[in-house]
Amino acid sequence: MKLNRNFSLLLSGQSFANIGDVLYTVSVISTIFALTGSATAASFVPFTITSSMFVSSLLTPLLIGIVNLKWLMAGSQIGKTILLVILGFMLMGITASNYYLVFIIIGLIAFFDGCANPIRQTLIPHYVKPVHLVQANGLAETVTQIIQAVMWFVGSLFLIILSSHQLIWLVGCLFVLSSVMFCFLENISHQTLPRKGKLDQIKEGWKTISNTPVLRRIAWIDFFETIAGTVWIAAILYVFVSDALHVDEKWWGFINGAFFLGLILGSIYCIKYASFIEKKLGTFILVGSFASFLVTILFSINSVPINALLLSLCVGIFGQLKNIPQQTVIQTSVSKEQLSTVYTSLGAIGTGMFGVGSLIMGILTDLLGVKMVFLISGLLLAIVSTIAYKYKQLFVRNVIRQ
Repeated sequence: MKLNRNFSLLLSGQSFANIGDVLYTVSVISTIFALTGSATAASFVPFTITSSMFVSSLLTPLLIGIVNLKWLMAGSQIGKTILLVILGFMLMGITASNYYLVFIIIGLIAFFDGCANPIRQTLIPHYVKPVHLVQANGLAETVTQIIQAVMWFVGSLFLIILSSHQLIWLVGCLFVLSSVMFCFLENISHQTLPRKGKLDQIKEGWKTISNTPVLRRIAWIDFFETIAGTVWIAAILYVFVSDALHVDEKWWGFINGAFFLGLILGSIYCIKYASFIEKKLGTFILVGSFASFLVTILFSINSVPINALLLSLCVGIFGQLKNIPQQTVIQTSVSKEQLSTVYTSLGAIGTGMFGVGSLIMGILTDLLGVKMVFLISGLLLAIVSTIAYKYKQLFVRNVIRQ
């Protein structure tokens, strides 16, 4: 696939934004922990981010149709940049008595992020030919996962040579570059139907999902899969390494790294064999979901560290072999005009259930033990596999709408 100018700008701009997001999160967590000495206070950083993104996903449809999607994407990044500058000055004078103000700023930054994420996914089919969607989605996922895998480590190294607020200024430069790239995107025509009121605008994506059989099943898949995926958060995986594998904390990094490597390998496979995957979207969604269920069950009963690495790698590979074809199904299941509100609604499901699921799985880990929690995760993925098998015929490209 030859990258066109708009997709290259979108991918590059999002990459700079993603790098900045990781670095500023590392900086804020470090600052909060240094001020309070409390892991609980530091853990509220990702909780605040997830909660704000959930609210944003619910409210973003109010802007769709009023603001051009290209400028909605650029504007959200410009808003993040302005807030980050405010955060940079704030960190220079923050103390243990007023550190809570940081949470207000990061909540607002996450609010803009919750707007940008579904818009980015919506713009891809506008800028990429239908025949190249699998490759484009695969490439976007590959770049994103490489950034996630590398930048958490790099961010920690940056804190050795830079202070937290200095790291924020570096992130500010990345955000400015991202904003400029989004501004140079081509405007797209995005016609919308007349709206009756704000509540109808918010409900539009949910109605589209409800009225589209394949999206209705994907929403249920996202519901169960998101809850199942919360067992891989740092807090629970750390307990698994300690209690189930009986090894030191460095193995948490190894297992986490194997998972991200699996995501990258799965994405690369989808890019290389895109034309083959295009013809069998439903098969890949089914195989990926069933294999993820099976591997997670095996992970839950495993006590051998090396096996845990291999199984974590497989979870990442099979997850991507399912997720990338699923993105293509979503992008071709409704008209492009409906796609933005569909993504905001699916995003609300993802962020909302991740927050709730993390809390539930944390409680169950204390009550039932960490191995049982991973077993529960596997059983939830079995439900996903059942949905994928029962409705496999729905998971196809809808070429009529392209």
